[in-house]
Amino acid sequence: MIEDIYTVFWRDWIVLKRRLVKFILSRMVAPILYLVAFGFGLGKNISVDSGSYIDFLVPGILALNSMNISFNSITPLHAERIYHKSLEEYILAPISAVAFVIGKISAAVLRSLISSTLIVLLAFIFGAKLNLSILFVVVLILNSIIFSSIGFVAAMKIKTYEEMAQVNTYILLPMSFLCGTFFKTSTLPDAVRIFIELLPLTHTSYLLRSLSFSVEISLLSIFVLIVYAMIIFFLSVRSFKDQSK
Repeated sequence: MIEDIYTVFWRDWIVLKRRLVKFILSRMVAPILYLVAFGFGLGKNISVDSGSYIDFLVPGILALNSMNISFNSITPLHAERIYHKSLEEYILAPISAVAFVIGKISAAVLRSLISSTLIVLLAFIFGAKLNLSILFVVVLILNSIIFSSIGFVAAMKIKTYEEMAQVNTYILLPMSFLCGTFFKTSTLPDAVRIFIELLPLTHTSYLLRSLSFSVEISLLSIFVLIVYAMIIFFLSVRSFKDQSK
């Protein structure tokens, strides 16, 4: 199985390596805009208990970025399934569904980590203070696994390109702004806050911010992310197996 996972992963790595410079440059645009607009523009008028607003903002941007990159790294599978019909080659190949899904998700996680590294470097240039650790990276990986798995399920189930775009509009976009990325969820109305705090991106934002500020982390948030990752990974494998029926 390890060889099968590596084969799927290597194919995506070759594609990424050929476009690496373009990938890096394109992934720098949004973080710079967030840091300038929110960190320096709006952030100068905002104070938080833990320090400057830009220190508060960067973990949220990392959570948001890892969600978007990992999800969008998987969605080309939709075009392979619907338009190019090349997914059938994977279905007919002598590899297991688990190996294929792990390989694809691993490639998405790699893209997410490369992009996150760029954001960390930019954050230091902009004067942000971050306390990085192994657990910080683990949380980023968990978040990437969750949203790449969601992207995988969507790519296997959704029938048209327009419907794929609607996933971004109705799911990812609201989460981008409401799940503790730019402000504390405690400021939201109770009914909205309770729902928002059930979502994985909220827990990722909480954990990254706590780790960055070197305060006690929530074991419940880690548990929630692990449960999300396991459930959606299972659904990913199941959705890929359904394609062969």
